[in-house]
Amino acid sequence: MAGSFVEIQIPQQKLYSGIQFPVVITPSPAASVTLSALTKTIEAQKPYLEAQLRKSGAVLFRGFPVNSASDFNDVVEASGFEEFPYVGGAAPRTNVVGRVFTANESPPDQKIPFHHEMAQVPEYPAKLFFFCEVEPGSGGETPIVLSHIVYERMKERYPEFVDKLEEHGLIYNRVLGEDDDPSSPIGRGWKSTFLTKDKSIAEERAAKLGMKLEWLEDGVKSIMGPIPAIKYDSTRQRKIWFNSMVAAYTGWEDARNDPVKAVTFGDGSPLPAVTIHDCLKVLEEESVAIPWRKGDVLLLDNLAVLHSRKSFSPPRRVLASLCK
Repeated sequence: MAGSFVEIQIPQQKLYSGIQFPVVITPSPAASVTLSALTKTIEAQKPYLEAQLRKSGAVLFRGFPVNSASDFNDVVEASGFEEFPYVGGAAPRTNVVGRVFTANESPPDQKIPFHHEMAQVPEYPAKLFFFCEVEPGSGGETPIVLSHIVYERMKERYPEFVDKLEEHGLIYNRVLGEDDDPSSPIGRGWKSTFLTKDKSIAEERAAKLGMKLEWLEDGVKSIMGPIPAIKYDSTRQRKIWFNSMVAAYTGWEDARNDPVKAVTFGDGSPLPAVTIHDCLKVLEEESVAIPWRKGDVLLLDNLAVLHSRKSFSPPRRVLASLCK
């Protein structure tokens, strides 16, 4: 408990080693419930919030007066976490205000599979904020799952597969068009991915990310890797399932991309379909899906937690901000 915050329990939470996942924070009954009171409390209670995030991996703020994108931007600013520039990610996004972007703008009938944000590139955000500006008509949750639990369950069930992942890592292949394709969950074109219209600058920026580009008639193939699939979370001293394997294999599909070719072992050999689909089951079994309420702000540690998106019926507007 910290000053104007109280921790509450909600039915969807899971308990791991006595720790709630996620931690859910709401205004204490005696506290003043204004946006400026919230931002001041976040500034004052940063050590408490960081401790909760370290302990649980996810913190949901519920019942606070965060009503608009600019309110959400104030909350992100109050956290004091540095902004992470969105370069090299696959999702089509639009900057709304300040440090706030739309979350993946792919169509409502599409699910977005579990992933660590930008796990397919060497530089990725450490923390993510999500904000529900408009509640979904139905569905549209952002399920979350603890990465080390996925690692432990996969290691137990498929030790040889996990050993090969640890030894070889993964290679990700994606074909990008010139411009953004909002009908695709991986439809970010190369111009907005690399923030340039110049092919040679795009190549330089790709090389900085460790990515090779092969130019095609109407776009470019990007090859990333081999890149580690299992990382060590030194803060918590445990191994994590830090990859986009299931997301790429089951979801990187559009007019340009065949998901089965989207990801391979680092030595180029194909991944076993059965194991991937079993991993998807593990992710779903261990996940927590909390229906969004207007004003909810969800803070995730991107090293501890994978997230996804369920399909939904509109309206729904969830905004995001990426932090170092």
